[in-house]
Formats: sequence, C-alpha cells, structure tokens
Amino acid sequence: MELKEIQELLKLINRLEFVEFKFKQGDIEFSARTKHYQASRVGKGVPPALAPVAAPAPAPAAPAPQEPAKPAPAAGGDAAEKPAEKPAGDNLIEIRSPIVGTFYRSGGPEKPPYVKPGDTIDVGTVVCIVEAMKLFNEIESEVSGKVVKVMVEDASPVEYDQLLFLIDPKG
Repeated sequence: MELKEIQELLKLINRLEFVEFKFKQGDIEFSARTKHYQASRVGKGVPPALAPVAAPAPAPAAPAPQEPAKPAPAAGGDAAEKPAEKPAGDNLIEIRSPIVGTFYRSGGPEKPPYVKPGDTIDVGTVVCIVEAMKLFNEIESEVSGKVVKVMVEDASPVEYDQLLFLIDPKG
C-alpha cells in the first residue's frame, strides 16, 4: 500500500465519521481513531463497541425509537435491534458493529462459526468478521463471558453500532 492510498483511506474514514478503524493486509497493519472516538465512549472504562443492555441506545438514524415486535425476517439486520428478541437480564453486555458492512459468523463457507450461543469467550477472541469495502475486519471481543445470543443472520448487512451479540460477563 502506498502513501497516497493510505492518505485517501484516512480521508474516507474521516468523511464517513468512523470512530475507529483497523487495517491489516500482509505485513501492513495500522489503526486510527477519529475525533468521534471520545464522544462515542458509553461510560468510563467501557469500549465504544460495548454497552450495557440497560443503557439507552442512541438512535439518530432510526425512524422510531421502539417498534412493536414482528415476526423475524429470514434475512436482514432489522430483527437484531428489536427489544422483544433480547433475553431477560440487565447484566448482559452488547457487542456492536464498529463499522458498516456485511456480517459473517465464520472465516469461510466451509468453516465453523467463530462463536455460538453457549460458548465462553475471552478478551481478544474473534467473534465475527465484518466485510467493508472488500476488507475483511475481524471483530474481537473486548469483554470476557458467555455468548447468550447472536443477533444477526450470517451474510447480512450491518450498520454502524448495530447490535451483534449479547454476552453474559458472569457466564
């Protein structure tokens, strides 16, 4: 990757108002945090991609803050954001998408999912991949615990800050 390509990528990251961006291709690896990083912090010591379930989630782009529960569609990410689908318990932690892209539960069609409900994960465990602009970004857990629920269908589009997983930190 040449300097001009890196500069264009950084301009795109800033224009799209990403909070944080990580890039890895071969031996080249870098990460960037934008001016939006501090504003995205949910609470003291809580990473931007994680938020307690009990905390109110900001929804600037959503047309309505709460919708009645409907039957879940076969594909798509809208079903993942419905409160009726969340298991009971206010001690659960959400893992949210740090970028817009396509959600994949595994590293390939023939490979098993990175995590499934009931699995115990540690900080740094890869939980999924989000493909954005032909880059496959491994999403790592920033919390230890037990996977309670996967909130998104495999190969579905996801939005920035969309709920991906519910984790029980006591699990």
